[in-house]
Amino acid sequence: MSSDLPVTEAREHFSEVVETATQRPVYLTKRGERHVVLLSIAEYERLLEADEDARDLAASDVAMAELMAGAPTIPWKQVKADLGLA
Repeated sequence: MSSDLPVTEAREHFSEVVETATQRPVYLTKRGERHVVLLSIAEYERLLEADEDARDLAASDVAMAELMAGAPTIPWKQVKADLGLA
């Protein structure tokens, strides 16, 4: 089965399309243009984790830049108190 598939054909062979999507992404097309992609839950979760990692890294870069620019820090004692650990 091709990775690009018209929606009408996917409808006719849905079980096979789902099975294929567990192995590799399947792109559903309308008028020859990709509109939807089906992929395995494992691949979807991997993409979500990669996105979260990228966002965390970006936030870390911003925080480090703020520190390097002289932004004030929060004392550890205050952090513990705010978290109810002190």
